[in-house]
Amino acid sequence: MGTGDLTGDDLVKVLATLANPHRIRVIAVLSKQRNYVSRLARDLGISRALLQVHLRRLEAVGLVTATLELSEDGKAMKFYEVAPFALNLTPESLAAVAGTLAPPAAEDAGTDRPDGAGRAGGAGDGGR
Repeated sequence: MGTGDLTGDDLVKVLATLANPHRIRVIAVLSKQRNYVSRLARDLGISRALLQVHLRRLEAVGLVTATLELSEDGKAMKFYEVAPFALNLTPESLAAVAGTLAPPAAEDAGTDRPDGAGRAGGAGDGGR
């Protein structure tokens, strides 16, 4: 996967997925070798349940892949590995995908400010 292979909406999803430190750590560990959930959770120092949430999100946008394999004792084990990807973010690459973005919904207008300003009833507007 590369920047040129993504629509604007897909790029937003990928970047939103990467905007989490746990997910970046997951990719960092998996970039060295594929791994299964229990060992990966131990290596990262997080619960398996939390790791599963992050792995599902990474898999949904195509940053990791999973394969189910049988261990020597017959247990099914799901191994995860990083999918090949390269994101080249430049003003030109963003301009190229901007035309493929879905139009903003009316309720999304002005909601990108962290202080809530610009939102009806949000912080920064006195509740007006």
